[in-house]
Amino acid sequence: MITAPELAACDGVRHGFFTRTDGVSDGLYASLNIGLGSDDLREHVLENRNTVAKSLDVTPQHLLTLYQIHSATVITVRQPADTHEQRADAMVTDRPGLALGVMSADCAPVLFADQKAGIVGAAHAGWGGAFRGVLEATVDAMEQLGADRARITAVIGPCIAQPSYEVGPEFLERFVESDAGNARFFVPSQRKDHHRFDLPGYGLSRLHKAGIEQRAWTGQDTCADAAQYFSYRRSVLLGEADYGRQISAIRLVEADD
Repeated sequence: MITAPELAACDGVRHGFFTRTDGVSDGLYASLNIGLGSDDLREHVLENRNTVAKSLDVTPQHLLTLYQIHSATVITVRQPADTHEQRADAMVTDRPGLALGVMSADCAPVLFADQKAGIVGAAHAGWGGAFRGVLEATVDAMEQLGADRARITAVIGPCIAQPSYEVGPEFLERFVESDAGNARFFVPSQRKDHHRFDLPGYGLSRLHKAGIEQRAWTGQDTCADAAQYFSYRRSVLLGEADYGRQISAIRLVEADD
């Protein structure tokens, strides 16, 4: 697990960007696979999720994840609930003890905190979710609970980085048609008409436009680091049958926690 200094400085907030290590799964899923949608043994995934919950000092029932669909849909949670079948890509809460988790395997996990208001959020922001506005929607949902975007800290966790993210011409066209300024997130690759996309840079830009001044990326490339991270793209390039998912989570701390 790694932590971001920007979030570690937020009083009353606990978080972690978990790696793939220190779990019980094996093979393609070695070892801390928390993806219920993978073909890993369910008992292994549940044990791994228990390990994550213990690391965050919550019960397994208080570690919440979603059925992620690359959308801009955000839900507000205020009590432990079975959310893993709920189709959305971000959560916010003002209740201590609820660990908001997002799964990833190249997409960007983004954790948010307004320590003064006591409000946190977590978003799954692959290119699709980021393009559709999941980051802005998360900020909006936090403000509806009483946060102030001028106080919100947002950190993008380990995700696929530009050197690993080659895309075709139709991908570039989609972004440039939406906003000509998006061209700055692409550089040519060696293949004709192909480019490499800067996902974390794009996410940081969207956060900036949303009024989030305290923002950062932890800097790890999931596709390039097989020892520490699961990666969907790497699994495709290697012809593997499936892939695991890591988790990033954030929670508010009880006064006596």
